Amino acid sequence: MRIGVIAWIVVYVATLLALGALDSIWLTSMLPAYQHGLGGLLAATPDLTAAGLFYLLYAAGLVVLVVQPGVPGQRWYLVSARGALFGLVAYGTYDLTNQATLRDWPVWLTAADMTWGTVLTALAATVAYAVATRAARPIRA
Repeated sequence: MRIGVIAWIVVYVATLLALGALDSIWLTSMLPAYQHGLGGLLAATPDLTAAGLFYLLYAAGLVVLVVQPGVPGQRWYLVSARGALFGLVAYGTYDLTNQATLRDWPVWLTAADMTWGTVLTALAATVAYAVATRAARPIRA
């Protein structure tokens, strides 16, 4: 299957939307727990520039490293599983580094955030794969 550049841009945007929508639900529902667990470490307001850059980079990594290699004929669940691994590694890098270097970083937060990153990334990879495989289908007249 071959997908054009415009279709990959659509896949990237779909990935951004999936990540943003799902993560906004998580962050909104978990805000009290983050406030309790992180106390003074948590900023009063998020740095939207940094957050935006994270999502732009993360979506690009997800599309290029997980979804794109899976499009030539792999099953959706394999792409989803690779997305889960990508999420576990990425969120684990963040959380375990914080666990190792920050005093009083809650262990429960590491576990919850790594679990969420795994699920979030698997779901976003599945959405991106669905969009990519749809874009790869020949249009019938």
